[in-house]
Order: sequence, then C-alpha cells, then structure tokens
Amino acid sequence: MRKSEVLAAEAVTCLNKALCHLKDIWEEIGIPEDQRLQRTNVVKNHIKSLLEMMIKEEESLRTRLISSIQSCRTEMEQLYLELQLPVFEEETGITVLQQEKNIRTQVEALLKEKAQRMQQLKDLLEQDQDLCDVLCSAPYGIHPDFVPTPEQLESFSQHIANQNAEKARRYAEFMDLKQRIILYMGELDHVPETSFEKDVVCEDEDSFCLSGDNIMSLKLLVCQLEEQKAENEARCEAHREQIQRLWDRLAVPQEEREAFNEHMVASRRRNLEALRVEVQRLEELKRLNVCNVTEAIRAEIAVFWEKCFLSTDQREAFAPYFSEVFTEELLSLHEAEIQRLKQHYEDHRELFEGVHQWEDSWRLFLQLEKKANDPTRFTNRGGNLLKEEKQRSDLHKSLPKLEKKLKAQMDAWESEQGREFLVKGEKFLAYVEEQWELHRVDKEKEKQERHLKKSKQTEEDMLYGTAVRTPSKRRLLATQTPTKSRKFNATSSISSGASNSTSRSVYGGTLCRSPALRPPLSANKAPASRTPGGGRPHNPRLQGCNKENEAQLKGGPASARPFQGL
Repeated sequence: MRKSEVLAAEAVTCLNKALCHLKDIWEEIGIPEDQRLQRTNVVKNHIKSLLEMMIKEEESLRTRLISSIQSCRTEMEQLYLELQLPVFEEETGITVLQQEKNIRTQVEALLKEKAQRMQQLKDLLEQDQDLCDVLCSAPYGIHPDFVPTPEQLESFSQHIANQNAEKARRYAEFMDLKQRIILYMGELDHVPETSFEKDVVCEDEDSFCLSGDNIMSLKLLVCQLEEQKAENEARCEAHREQIQRLWDRLAVPQEEREAFNEHMVASRRRNLEALRVEVQRLEELKRLNVCNVTEAIRAEIAVFWEKCFLSTDQREAFAPYFSEVFTEELLSLHEAEIQRLKQHYEDHRELFEGVHQWEDSWRLFLQLEKKANDPTRFTNRGGNLLKEEKQRSDLHKSLPKLEKKLKAQMDAWESEQGREFLVKGEKFLAYVEEQWELHRVDKEKEKQERHLKKSKQTEEDMLYGTAVRTPSKRRLLATQTPTKSRKFNATSSISSGASNSTSRSVYGGTLCRSPALRPPLSANKAPASRTPGGGRPHNPRLQGCNKENEAQLKGGPASARPFQGL
C-alpha cells in the first residue's frame, strides 16, 4: 500500500474521531438533535468545500503542467529546427510531472546552446567586419540573425584565421614596399606628390587600407621608381663612360678628376645634373682639341681592329683613319667608327674571345714544342720539365676540343647571319688547318734535318773517328783518379806504338780513331815529313778531336759528341 493511501485512511480515521468527539461534546452540552444535524451539516459542508478547493488547486496544477508541456514541446521543436539538431525522443510511461521536467530541462539546454552559438557568431562577425575594413574585402556570407551550425561556425572561424594571415602577409608586404619606396625616393630626390604617395610615405601604417588594389598600386609605384632609378643609373653610367673617355682623350689632370669623384659613384638627381654639365664642358673642350682627341680615338680603333681580327683591306676601308686634316666632321666619323667596332665586338664577344683563347693556347703550344726539342731542358731542375710535358699534353688534347667548339659556334652564327665569319679576312677554320699543316711540315723538316745531320755525322765519324763519353753522374775536375780503359769489342787491342788505331781513357771518355786509308805506292817515293805519331800528316778534323781530349787531360771542358757507333 502506498504511503499516500495510508495517509488518506488516517485522514478518514481522524475525521471520524473528530465527528465522534463533536457528537460527545454536543451530547454533553445537550444540543438538540435538529441542531446537531445542522452543525453536522456545517462540518460536512466545510470539509467538502475544503476538499473541493484542494482538488481545484491540484487540477489547476495538472492543467499548468500540461500547458507547460505543450509550450515547452513547441519551443523545443523550434529550437531543434534552429539548431538543426535531431528531434528529442521523449520517454513513454512516465508521469506528467516527470514529462514536464524532462522537456523543460531539454529546452533550457537548447537555449543555452543557442545563446553560445549566437555569441560566437557575434564575435566572429565583429572580427570579420574589422578585417573587411582593413583589407577592403566583402563580408563573410552568413546571416547574423540565424542560428549557425557548428560546421558553419568552424568554417567562419577558419575564414577569420585566413583573413588574419592575409592581413599579416599584406602588412609585411606593405612595410617592405614602403621601405623600398622611401629608399628609392631618397635616392632619386623625389618628393611625394600624389595623395596616394603621401598616404604611403607620410601617414601611419595602421591607417593604410591593405586592399589588393592598394598593394598592386604599391608594386606599380615600386616598379616605376625602380625603372626611374635604373634609367638614372643608366644615364649616369653612360655619362660616366663618356666622361672617362673624354678625360683620357683630353688628358685631364688627376687632381681635376679626383675633385669630381663624388659624382662618379652616386646616381641621384643632382649627380645626374652634375654629370650632364661635365659632359657638356668636356665636349666643348673636345671641339677645341680636335687633333688630340682624334689621335686618341685612332689608338682605340687600332686596339679594336686587333680584337676583332680585321684584315688590312678591312682596316683600309675606313679612309678617314689615314686623313691628316683634323676637323669636327673627321672626329665625328671616328667616333661613329669606334662605336660601330665596340658594338661589333660586343655582338660577337664569345667568338672573338674563343679565337683569342685559341691563339694564346696555340702560341703556348708552339713554345712548349720548341722547348721539347731543346737538349738544354734536361739540365733544368725543379720539376719544370715534368710540368711542361704535362702542359704540352693537355694543350694537345684541349686544342682540338676548342676548335670543335669554335666550329659549332661559327656554323651557328653563319647560318643565323647568312654570311661567313672572317678572321683577318679569311675563314678562321681554314687558318687553323693551315697552322696545323705548317706545324706538321716544320716537324717533318726538323726530323729530316736531324736525320741528315745524323747521317753526315756518321760519315764523318767513319772517316775521322768519334769521341765517346760514357755516362757519369759527376765529373771530377779537382782530383784525378785512375780509371780503367773500356773495350769496345773483344778483338781490339790497345798498343801505344800502333799507328793504325789509338784509344785513350779520359775521365770516362774514350777517343777512337778509325784506320786511315793507306796512300798509293807512288806516294812513298816522294819525300815527306814524318809525324811523331806514325809518319802520317795530321788530319785537321782529327787533330781538333785530340785537342779536346788534351783539354780534358788538363782539366778543361770537353765538347766531345756522344758515341754514335761505327
């Protein structure tokens, strides 16, 4: 049994006791029956009205609860629609009071969620508006009165983060461009003129609108200033080159040049004006010194003739070079010619430098070839011989590669220009082949000369004898030590009294004399003076050889040739 039922039974018991007690009191008092009935009716009516009032209050509570459930359910459904959440599933089999409590709690939670979302949306909208004002961009496409979903809030937050990053990037770019603009304006002595330039240079950075158009305008302004700066620098550089040429041609003193050094470095507007004035002054001096300036240009023309490998006919084609009547017209012709030669050299610099490189390498190659045939190179110490051989070998390999590279460049140039590339009036590759052919002919000629000289020397040695020096590491001149005579073959014998052959040993060197031809018998009949050696006259060439050996015996230098063999 429920406690409420027990309490109801107790209430009925209390009511019965109260009525019994009233009855006893009425009997004791002696109230008549009709009055007792009346009094009992009053008690009944009072209890009935009290219970009816209580029932009415409870019924009103039930009505309020049902009404609250209906209103909360309606509000909950609206919140679910606004928050775009799935519908809440109510529990079944519960009392009205529990049902009202559950629905009311759910509504409170939904209202809290809605308030949080709307507050977050409000904050994001304020940030977006600030960024739109700074970046001059369109607002984010979201309605401020609608409750956003979590995904929409997340996307909005990401948009704000991107806008902040874009703001930081544009601000950094703006500061960099502003610094460059201020620097260029300072270098150009440029004062801000337009309102945009004043906003950039003079106003506060935070007040500048970082729109895409403004950034593009800043970049355009920087490009304009850079072009103006480059134009000023180019004009200043052209003036400087012209001034330097005129200084050299007019032989301007060094002191006067140093006084103008300030304007030879910077390229500001005042420097440009100073350079322009100096050019005008030097041009006037040039007109007053036509002869000297023309001679200076001629010297420069001669240098470029050599650089461009012009032939004699090509040089003589410029007739004003040989004129002796110096006028301003002649000077103008020379200036135009030197400019044409400079442009010609610049247009074909790579080819001309390649030809110069080949000539330098070829000249060095011929020098090393000449050294390679020089016997005195073996007396050179310090490793130079090995270096020269390595260098000569490298040149022998690199020259054909360089010629091949030049040939490809010249072929490309000729196909592009439609004419031949000439060096000193002839094709360079033909000149190269001619040089190689001359080198080959010279080597062949040297080889034949060496062969002829060797053959002639062999004949002389066969006829008059030869001096042979055995290899020795060191020649001793101060002290003489006995040495053994070297035999040339096993059948030869050494005899001091023999007149047919003589041999000596002189510090490792041996003099051999081949048998002399016997004179005819008729020659013995004629009186002749006998020589101490064996009765024959001295041969002049043999006598010279003996003098060399005698000089060796006395400690003098020897010049005997290496042994060739009989």
